[in-house]
Formats: sequence, C-alpha cells, structure tokens
Amino acid sequence: MTRGSDDPISVPPHIAIIMDGNGRWARARGLPRTAGHKKGAQAVQRTLEAAIDLGVQYLTLFGFSSENWSRPEGEVFDLMGLLRRYLQSETAELHRKNIRIRVIGDRSRFSEDIVALIKGAEEMTAENDGLNLTAALSYGGRQDIATAARAIAEKVAAG
Repeated sequence: MTRGSDDPISVPPHIAIIMDGNGRWARARGLPRTAGHKKGAQAVQRTLEAAIDLGVQYLTLFGFSSENWSRPEGEVFDLMGLLRRYLQSETAELHRKNIRIRVIGDRSRFSEDIVALIKGAEEMTAENDGLNLTAALSYGGRQDIATAARAIAEKVAAG
C-alpha cells in the first residue's frame, strides 16, 4: 500500500489499541457514558475493516480492564450487555470475514452466558486464517503478575 508512488506505508504486523476515553467523549457531548461505550463499539467495526484493508495480521483490543469492575454497577451492567450483544450479533460476521477471535483475561468474573458466547466465538473462528483479533477483557497488569506468581508458587510447592 502506498500514499503516493514514492512514499510507501509500512504496516506493522501487530497493532494494539487501548479502548479508552469513550465516557469522556460522551460527557464532552452531554451524553450518558453508555452512549460513549456504544460509539466505541462502532469504532471497533471501522478498526477491523481498516486492519483488514491494510493487511494487519494481529489486532489486540484492550477493552475492559480488571479495574473496570469497580465502576458503578449500572455502568458495568451496561458494558456487559454491550459485550453480550456484540458477541451475539457479530460472531458470524467475524467468521464470514475470516477473522479469528481470541479473548484473553480473567473470565471468572463474567456471567456464564458471556463465557459461553466467548467460547462459542473462539470455537467458530478457530480455523480462520485472516486477521487475528485478540480481545483483552477483564485483564490487568497487577492481576497477571499475581496469577503468574501463584502459578510459580504452586509449582515450587509441588516440587
């Protein structure tokens, strides 16, 4: 892909995006935070299309950190509803576009139906060899370090 005939664009094989600022975007427009989250979900669609068009191999979207669980209950409820609706309505489209989706993060805090939707999306798209989409959900640096330290301690204790 080129900008002009003499100015090629170098496309990195892996792009990671922290999806942040949707609430601020909404507040700046006098809208509820949930409107910002919905707008962010729409931006995901445009981002996926651009990544495919540019030939990006791996796209990681950091969408919901472990710290986000401490947001107001109503906002977390709305975010989970948005995640649920996205997985229900878009998994088949991801598959049609040859996108493989994988979710990283702590699934234990999600409701059973969301965990099942995640598993279903991963299974449906497992053989796809186009864009590799990784969604980081309920992830966190501190949490990852603590989980790794526990695993190491268990292995040490087991000999």
